[in-house]
Amino acid sequence: MLKKIFLFPSLILFLLLLAACSDAKEAGTGGSERVQAFGKSLRLLFNIQSHAIDPHTDTTYIAVRAGIAETLVVISDELGLQPGLADDWSSKDGQHWTFHIREGAAFHDGQPLDAEAVKLSLVRAQELNPAVRNTLRLREIHADGQLLKLVTETPNLELPSSFVHPNTAIVAPSSTDSNPVGTGPFKLADFRSGSSLKVDRNTGYWGGPVKLEHAEILFNSDANARLMAIKAGSADIVFRPPLESFAQLQSDPSLTVESRSGLRTHLLMYNMRNRHLAQEQVRRAFDHLIDRETITKDIMAGQATPAAGAFPAEAPFSPAYRPKAFSLDLAREAFREAGFTVEGGKVSDQGKPLSFRLLTYSSRAELPLIAQLVQAHAGELGIKLEIRQAENMDEYLSANDDWDLATYSLVTAPRGEAAYFLNSGYLPEGALNYSHIDHPGLQAAIGTLNETVDAAERLERSRQAMAIADSETLNSFIVHPNIVVVYSGKVLGWKTTMSEYYLLTKDLDVAS
Repeated sequence: MLKKIFLFPSLILFLLLLAACSDAKEAGTGGSERVQAFGKSLRLLFNIQSHAIDPHTDTTYIAVRAGIAETLVVISDELGLQPGLADDWSSKDGQHWTFHIREGAAFHDGQPLDAEAVKLSLVRAQELNPAVRNTLRLREIHADGQLLKLVTETPNLELPSSFVHPNTAIVAPSSTDSNPVGTGPFKLADFRSGSSLKVDRNTGYWGGPVKLEHAEILFNSDANARLMAIKAGSADIVFRPPLESFAQLQSDPSLTVESRSGLRTHLLMYNMRNRHLAQEQVRRAFDHLIDRETITKDIMAGQATPAAGAFPAEAPFSPAYRPKAFSLDLAREAFREAGFTVEGGKVSDQGKPLSFRLLTYSSRAELPLIAQLVQAHAGELGIKLEIRQAENMDEYLSANDDWDLATYSLVTAPRGEAAYFLNSGYLPEGALNYSHIDHPGLQAAIGTLNETVDAAERLERSRQAMAIADSETLNSFIVHPNIVVVYSGKVLGWKTTMSEYYLLTKDLDVAS
């Protein structure tokens, strides 16, 4: 569903405050009352709505984030691989792999975890999700007790890191798309699409005692409502409060505010089926209309760094990105190179003004503001950008093609390397290739990367592929936002992770 944005700032602010007060009241009773009534419980407000809970297809990864399902391998804050449901793995050639499945673990339905159950889960994930199939590229899967033996189509040195991704989470054969049966510290109690998720303690968790008896995640895309909830005490943890409230929250002694760098990037996508945006000069022109410094300082309240590419410049798989400059004059020059007329500072196509539809979404409150800033700069060139808002961005982009530009946000390096983003974002069948990018040279470079085994050579192949994407301005990368979380002083054991994958853990607790 699309909404057209009309800008009446004072009215919007008034309505947001009213809605926030209402949502804060409706969120429920305070934490101490919940502890008395239900045992130790916790409520977390998350900014992204989850409309599905099947870990193999859900793009919000809520089953893994909520501690219901787990992966074979997990990623540390230092981007290192650590044992998950597999406690050891090895390969002599990068093509024939043996994973030892952890002994003593069991699914929530009581079935022991063994290699056969893992095999069935991986087969299911590949059948339901082409991105998983394209990433793993498994030719054979064999199970023998706790030993899982895999043969990939070609040498794949990154296979263990591929099993970090939540879409590869292991579920029991009894799982359904609406009732995932995992091995995690929490069992599904109730899921309401787009609204809430409730979980209960898994008393038989293989990883040790789980401190919380119950937890609830509420999906609320209204940043002001999330702010009011944490201030009213009706939420214990809030993801991404309004960035302008950062100083206010820090001054409250009852709250802890954490802001740290992560692996996420905000970007502008271009629909290559638009004949104008199919030209690199036009995409480069729009890139010059992005004022990254102002976005970082004012919209992001300093809680971000300007982005020159998909990954931070210091990442070992980042190339030497082309300099990105905000300049109306350079934008006009790029439009002129593309064959448009520029007169009096205004851009036209054979005397007709240019018009595009810019898609955004509000679950990340800064994205509509970024869209409005780009809209304003485009207007200075006589270009009309009609901003539309989608309620569920991934669902809309998957089903519709009536947009030209779109603000988007994702974790670009969830496995601590570049192959995930390159494969999902730039291959024709990639799960995140909403732009319909079809660049043979880049596809060949990604193919070479996927077949490369040597670690140092893989880094170089990654840099080469990203350099092609950068030179073609296939996307415009805007900022790398910090992960901002605020939580009550009674919350214990919370850890803000770079990957954003692990929210509800066995160590999360609340003071009695």
